[in-house]
Amino acid sequence: MNLFSIAVRNLLYRKLPTALTILSMALGVALVVVVLTISGVVEKTFERTSNVGYNLIVGAKGSSIQLTFNTVFFLSRPVENVKYSYYMEYLPGNGRQQEIARIGGVVDEPERDGKYSKYMRGGFAIPLCMGDYVGPFRCVGTTPDYFNELRHGEDLPYAFTQGRNFVDYSDEHGYFEAVIGSQVAAEMKLGIGSEIFASHGAAGGVAHDEAFHVVGILAPTGTPNDRGAFVNIEGFFLLAGHVAPDRDEQSGIEKPGTAVAPERESVLSKVRLPIEKREVTAILIKPSGMNAIQLERQVNKTLFAQAVSPISEINGLLGFFVKPIKWALLALTSMVCVVSAISILVSIYNSMSERKRDIAVMRALGASRDHITYIILIESILIALIGGGIGWVAGHAVGPIANPWTELATGVRIHFLDIQSWQEGLIIPGLIVIGILAGLIPSMSAYRTPVAQSL
Repeated sequence: MNLFSIAVRNLLYRKLPTALTILSMALGVALVVVVLTISGVVEKTFERTSNVGYNLIVGAKGSSIQLTFNTVFFLSRPVENVKYSYYMEYLPGNGRQQEIARIGGVVDEPERDGKYSKYMRGGFAIPLCMGDYVGPFRCVGTTPDYFNELRHGEDLPYAFTQGRNFVDYSDEHGYFEAVIGSQVAAEMKLGIGSEIFASHGAAGGVAHDEAFHVVGILAPTGTPNDRGAFVNIEGFFLLAGHVAPDRDEQSGIEKPGTAVAPERESVLSKVRLPIEKREVTAILIKPSGMNAIQLERQVNKTLFAQAVSPISEINGLLGFFVKPIKWALLALTSMVCVVSAISILVSIYNSMSERKRDIAVMRALGASRDHITYIILIESILIALIGGGIGWVAGHAVGPIANPWTELATGVRIHFLDIQSWQEGLIIPGLIVIGILAGLIPSMSAYRTPVAQSL
């Protein structure tokens, strides 16, 4: 009979202590695998979110991370607003004049290109208006270009599981069309033709009277857009309380009675909010070529606006918060594995007093001290590997079981054999090392067992 068979028989003889020790090791490894899987999904989600399809976010002066959180993740509160006329300074070529013609009204300025349009040849600028909610989800006023121009993930265009993108003006719904994310549709049980009402200022606040008609439902993207309700910015401007008031030029104080929306006969009225009454929360900018850095510097020189790189802000957040938390959790779960290794040591060591006679008999039959040492080490390594294997399977089974919830929230589907991190490749070598270390003291005790006294 070889040494491996003897080690297996010894473990089977002590079924309950062996099973409990294997279970403790399995729990420790399962926790490590779950932490690596969760952190891998979080990092993938951040990486996917960082590929937002634009280079800069322009908004009012304030916190750059707050501007990024509000614009990219739909979290936090909007910083402040900037004038719509400032957004028009980014429109490429004669886009500023085309925007004036589209909206209508009188602008007391000569015809000219936008101030920053020289950086925008072949690029785009997309305005966002935020602050309202649809149920628990953020309401985002924007233009059809949000889904026509932007990309997500690995440069993928936005797709619709149902319906289409909203348009600037519809003969059926006027300016009041909306596109909703997959999570919004699922949780609020909305479909094509459903009506949604924006709540003014906060989730659960007073809803506006005008309804937006859902004309499109986004396919899951794994980005915060799955949790957004996107409405036509033209309709957003016409909601009560969304009209920019006149302000005193020196103090900036609102002039009472000036925040008045234009009168319109019905929802299908083509009357738009005048340019001077419009404000936007943020502008998504994709300059032409390599102009992003230069444009960012130019914008940040102004007194009222700032430009931030969302990729830099997200990577900073990932590096300073997410990864340290991951390593802290790994340290804690690794301690569980260390405790499990100690339990292996204690289990085998406690059995040595019962096995002294067996060891003495083996020695009398010709087994050397090295053979006895190897048997104890093999037992320890087997306990570590069997427990680790069970823990690995259990840890990886958590992902597929949780897919109905995690895929809806993150867009990331976890498969059973997905390896989320290179650290997982260290588990098997680590278990062998743990098994050897845990078996050293019991094997030394077996090595020193006196044959004559034990017989």
